[in-house]
Amino acid sequence: MMKPVMIGQLASETSTKVTTIRFYESIGLLRSAPRTASGRRTYDASDIARLHFIRNGRRLGFSVDEIRSLMGLAQNPDQDCGAASAIAAQHLKDVEERLAQLAVLRDELAMLSQSCTKARMADCRIMKAIGKGHPQADQ
Repeated sequence: MMKPVMIGQLASETSTKVTTIRFYESIGLLRSAPRTASGRRTYDASDIARLHFIRNGRRLGFSVDEIRSLMGLAQNPDQDCGAASAIAAQHLKDVEERLAQLAVLRDELAMLSQSCTKARMADCRIMKAIGKGHPQADQ
């Protein structure tokens, strides 16, 4: 069995800031860590594994609620993984929608950056377009 680790070591082993670990505890993604007699938090191998899961989920862009749902599903390892698949499929759909929005944004920014006449700031088409909220302002 692994010797308990303190929060600093947990942070180092998982490349997670101490404040983030405390946040995950405060919202219930990580259990409230037991404390030593001097009040220092202690963690074990299951906490390390759980934090790796959370970090990997966040890296993939899953929301805290999606991670919470996935961790809840993991509590019953013999069940069908269809619910996890549904969460991942919905997340993929959300990512694809954001990518489409980013493509529109990229095109607008490309048009804006090409509209620059290098004239005086007072005549800058970029500044005017941003001020009016329309990329083709004053063209």
